[in-house]
Amino acid sequence: MRTNKRFIRSKSRLLRPLTSDIQLYTAQMDRTPIVIFIGAELVGSGVIEDITEMSVAVKGERYMRGVCTFKYAG
Repeated sequence: MRTNKRFIRSKSRLLRPLTSDIQLYTAQMDRTPIVIFIGAELVGSGVIEDITEMSVAVKGERYMRGVCTFKYAG
C-alpha cells in the first residue's frame, strides 16, 4: 500500500513545473530527475547538481533560470 501512495504522489508531479527555490532545492536533495525546456523545446534532463540565483546545473551544463522552465520528470 505504501508503494501505491508513492506511485500516485510521483505520478501527480509528472511534468509539473518547479517554480520556487524550495522546489528546486528539494528536487536536488531528493535527486529527483527533471527536464528542462526553453519554450516548447526540450533542452536537457537529469538530476540537479548545483543551483545559483541565476542558473541550475544538470549534467555539467548550466541552464539560466530566467530563460528555462524546469519540470519534474518523474
